[in-house]
Order: sequence, then structure tokens, then C-alpha cells
Amino acid sequence: MALLTANNQSMTAITALPSAVAKGGLVLLETQTASSSDAISFTSNIDSTYKEYIFKFTNIHPATNSANLSFNMSIDAGSNYNVTKTTTSFRSVQTEDATTTALGYRSDYDLAQATGFQPLGDANSNDNDSALAGELYLFNPSSTTFVKHFTAVTSHIAGQAKEYFTAGYGNTTSAVDAIQFKMSSGNIDAGTFKLYGVT
Repeated sequence: MALLTANNQSMTAITALPSAVAKGGLVLLETQTASSSDAISFTSNIDSTYKEYIFKFTNIHPATNSANLSFNMSIDAGSNYNVTKTTTSFRSVQTEDATTTALGYRSDYDLAQATGFQPLGDANSNDNDSALAGELYLFNPSSTTFVKHFTAVTSHIAGQAKEYFTAGYGNTTSAVDAIQFKMSSGNIDAGTFKLYGVT
């Protein structure tokens, strides 16, 4: 492997990187906007083009009070969302009046070799001023050798500020080629979902 160097040792004098140096960044692949939507499904653009994909979701508002945003994976282009998963989840909480604070493991939101949808938070409020935002990272979904790891962080308000941390893996060596988001009950009243490839 050849060592690539810039011709001038002064960092301020560098105007361009050698062409073979990976620059990194996000490539926006798809945007979907929820409007009383039963679910948001990404059934294309998840392939071997990138080793990492990021889903960013903003201003997610449930139609039903105390509904949870959740997601699942598919290995058949979205015909079924039922990949077996093992996951872990914990959260931090701060109430608006500062009477309650908490940081704790959420064993009731874990999946242990289960095919159900993975919650990405709990008790999302449908108050007009409440919403959820977050990111889901999916690693090497097109691999036919390894399981499919993911991590997620979400933040939402339901009379209190909550931040959720979720991680786990889809226990399949088949390529994951679709992802679906939905509420645990009712529709996704509003919100924007974006899919990015990581270069």
C-alpha cells in the first residue's frame, strides 16, 4: 500500500486532499413525510452501496397518546418485517417541574431472540407541542456473513424530557433490504424520516 502525502507540510497550505483519501460524509438517499400514516417503510436504497446507513427522524408526532415509535427489519424487500432480534435499552428522564429524575435500564423494552417491533422510546405524547426526534444507525445490512448490528438514540417529551438509548442486532445472515417505522398503536400523525448512506 502506498503512503499518500501532501506536498506541503504546513496544514494551512493544504488546499486539497490526495484523490485516494476517503473524505467521509452523508448521502441523502430518500425522504418520507408522515401524514396520518399507518407506517413509514423504506423498501429501496438499502443495499451493498454503503456499509452504514443512518435514519434521521424529526418532529414525529403520534395520533394516539402514549404510543411508542418502533422499527423492524425485512429480508424480503418489505413483504415481512419480522427479523429475529436481541436488544437492550435504557433511558434518562427529567420532569418539567424537576420533581423526578431517573436513569435506568428498560428490561420491558428488550427483545431476546424475538421478531416483534423494537421500541425506540415510550409514552410519546400527542399534545400539540410534543414530538420525538432521533437517529437509527444500521451497519452493513447487505452482509450475507454477519448478523446486523444497530444503535439508536431518541429524545421526546411527554410531560417530561426522555432520552432513549437502544442497541442490538438482527440475528440473520440474510441481507436486510427494508426497514419499517410505526407506532405501537394508532398512526404516525406527522413527522419527517430521512435515509442517508455513509461514505
